[in-house]
Amino acid sequence: MSNGLKIGLLVVIAGALGFLGYSQLKQKDNTLGGEMIPATEATSPDQGQPAATAVKPSGDVGKASQERAKTTMTLDKTIHDFGTINQGDQVECVFKVSNTGNEPLVIENAKGSCGCTVPDYPKDPIAPGQTRDIKVKFNSAGKANNQQKTVTLTANTEPLQTVLTIKAFVNAPEGNKPKDAVKGGH
Repeated sequence: MSNGLKIGLLVVIAGALGFLGYSQLKQKDNTLGGEMIPATEATSPDQGQPAATAVKPSGDVGKASQERAKTTMTLDKTIHDFGTINQGDQVECVFKVSNTGNEPLVIENAKGSCGCTVPDYPKDPIAPGQTRDIKVKFNSAGKANNQQKTVTLTANTEPLQTVLTIKAFVNAPEGNKPKDAVKGGH
């Protein structure tokens, strides 16, 4: 078999494998979630604030919450804007979550979109009528310009996951701007 034929055969095989991998990935996204869905129970009382964005959980995330009795929650806000901060600043904000249902609210997990965004959430059940704080710390080290990060809450609500958003404009010294600063990279 000639070298040209071998290379051609390898290209065809590689293309077929790439197509199969891509189609499996798309099928996985369609069956496990990942697409944005409208929030129904997580609402913000602020007229100018949109309700929290909710996502369908994927994998084993939310398994315990799926099995618990459902309740509802409201948040005092779903977006927090730190405004302008300096590169290297470590800032913190608080989201107030209230159990507006009839069952204990259990926040199974709170996960930041990257290592610079760290949530601290109540681990104990929140009784009906009670309000607790979710603290979110943002470390702007290595960041520049507009930044937008998220925290995904998983709880025994419908939908199971709710997304909170934090924003900041990070001032960075001219020689210390990362390449992905315009994109707001992680």
